[in-house]
Amino acid sequence: MSDSKGILLESGTNELEMVEFEVQDNKFGINVIKVKEIIQPTTIIPIPHSHPHVKGLIQLRGEVLPVVDMAMVLGLQEKDSPQSKFIVSEFNKQKVVFHVHNVTRIHRISWDQIEKPSEMYSGIHSGIIGVVKREESMLLMVDFESIMVEINPESGIHIDQVKKLGPRERRNKKIVAAEDSPLLRKLLNETLSEAGYDSAEFFENGSDALLYLESLANESGPIEEKVGLVITDIEMPQMDGHHLTKRIKSHPVLKKLPVIIFSSLITNDLRHKGEIVGAEEQVSKPEIAELIKKIDQHVL
Repeated sequence: MSDSKGILLESGTNELEMVEFEVQDNKFGINVIKVKEIIQPTTIIPIPHSHPHVKGLIQLRGEVLPVVDMAMVLGLQEKDSPQSKFIVSEFNKQKVVFHVHNVTRIHRISWDQIEKPSEMYSGIHSGIIGVVKREESMLLMVDFESIMVEINPESGIHIDQVKKLGPRERRNKKIVAAEDSPLLRKLLNETLSEAGYDSAEFFENGSDALLYLESLANESGPIEEKVGLVITDIEMPQMDGHHLTKRIKSHPVLKKLPVIIFSSLITNDLRHKGEIVGAEEQVSKPEIAELIKKIDQHVL
């Protein structure tokens, strides 16, 4: 699968294509942009003392890739299924294989169809970040970034990276950030505070962030005195980061604000999507030190 067909050539449409997969007859989804290919299960080499969610390693065209058992991740019972598949994924500049019980279809949906999970869904697994209600079933959107941070904490955001940048006068520089993952929102908040950006306003999706920004734009006074910069993830329920950026850059007042897209989906193949909607910068998670440097360039 690639970014070469259909809506994936377009930017800012607030749409995505989602691969539907099953684990124990429960239906889940992964953004097609994260999926490199879907293959039949192959021989897995166990790793001694590995994380319990990691089944082992496989070789795929010369690469050695870890295999994550999605049944274990989601707290569901493992089963032998003749429809089992390996979803080969790439995000956060790393490749990983997810073992699922079946892959059924691809949906084209709008981000505004994806609802924030209620406490009921969160009880199933804290890594569920969105719910798509369909006539016959519900599709649960999984927080794959948080799964990988749990398995390999080194792949996450680290405050120590920021400490190496040295002190700068960053206080009173207001930042608005949109990030749907509670874990990454917490890490980003802590890291910005450590860097000195202790006046950040966080929102869990692009829609809420835009409403807040538009309310500020309707008030008197220059927008630059109220907000210095916007940081946004790409994948978010209700409104994704590309559409949020497009809306900001088409707004007569908000268009002055610099926007940094901070996402696990920033790759050479997909960077053009952020450029089309007008983002000033694009930084791949978890390069938090690079994010702080880019913020400094625009607000200091």
